[in-house]
Amino acid sequence: MNPDALKDLLESVANGQMSPTEALRKIKHFDFEPVGDFARIDHHRKLRTGFPEVIWGLGKTPEQIIEIIQAMRQHNTTVMATRIEADVYEKLFAKIPDLCYYPTARICAITPAIVQTKSSQTITILTAGTADLPVAEEAAVTANLCGFPVKRLWDVGVAGVHRLLSNWHLIAEADVLIVVAGMEGALPSVVAGLADCPVIAVPTSIGYGASLNGLAPLLTMLNSCAAGVGVVNIDNGFGAAILAGQILRVAQKQQTTS
Repeated sequence: MNPDALKDLLESVANGQMSPTEALRKIKHFDFEPVGDFARIDHHRKLRTGFPEVIWGLGKTPEQIIEIIQAMRQHNTTVMATRIEADVYEKLFAKIPDLCYYPTARICAITPAIVQTKSSQTITILTAGTADLPVAEEAAVTANLCGFPVKRLWDVGVAGVHRLLSNWHLIAEADVLIVVAGMEGALPSVVAGLADCPVIAVPTSIGYGASLNGLAPLLTMLNSCAAGVGVVNIDNGFGAAILAGQILRVAQKQQTTS
């Protein structure tokens, strides 16, 4: 239940358009709603955090995901599931024909015709290499579905740093940066040394054996010599997008109250 819907419900009770009993029926699963014996949907999450519950698809059966989506769409204008492979999406689409799929990001979603923009500020996402695109697109699609404008800059890693420097204006214009890199993970340090906004580093599991499935870039980012780099877990594009969104929401809140 989103804040506007809750406010409308309370106003309906106050002006006599809805009985307290009917209102109670509508909010009886206010904190969470059980789905079968395998899930409990947190409908209260958006009120607390500003972002609704999102389905982690990996490890769930198509049947479970379908049931969760159908329950969630009763309460949310946007329903989103991450880590959905193409073969799983085909099974979901057969039961939910208005489900959209973003194959590179491995995200499927039900969205309104127009996603309301929550901020005039921009999340700019950079990748070191083309192989980092699935994680970067997970961040980009998540941010877009949550209502944040996104700019993309792909394949600008430190092996050819002139590619990054020739796009200096995108770094200068960014309000928050998400920098996605595998291999040795040096790109966030370079970007953070140039930027005047928050930098969120995302290590990916891309690289040769000694990159240890993303552990090497994770440690590089945690040990960044550029101050103020925030780091999320390996391949966690979704988490990076939500963190970037929270940063912009707080900044906008401060502008509104000042």
